[in-house]
Amino acid sequence: QEQLMESGGGSVQAGGSLNLSCVASVSTYVSNCLGWFRQAPGKEREAVAVVDNNGRTRYGNSAQGRFTISKDNAKNTLFLQMTNLEPEDTAMYYCATERSGLGCVVELTTAPRIFSTWGPGTQVTVSS
Repeated sequence: QEQLMESGGGSVQAGGSLNLSCVASVSTYVSNCLGWFRQAPGKEREAVAVVDNNGRTRYGNSAQGRFTISKDNAKNTLFLQMTNLEPEDTAMYYCATERSGLGCVVELTTAPRIFSTWGPGTQVTVSS
């Protein structure tokens, strides 16, 4: 069974940057859609960004213009570069994969329900 492991979270001040990584135990070619999600205390899990096997990306409103999702299939690794971080970005960040490809075409608000494999998450805390 595929396993995912995130890393790179931490504490930064507003305006700072963090780079998250997610290593998959199987080839990322197997998954037709990979994504980053986040969940803050008391809030629902939301999609941050997704990328399909053709490299097409989509971003949630909060990530647009500040975050960049990418992947390295040779290393089975998914990345999320985050810049200009805001306190509102504080959350647990999860990477996830799914094989149907639907996760990359549905409305991002519904995407979390499509993804089937999740990592344990990495905490990002942004202070003002």
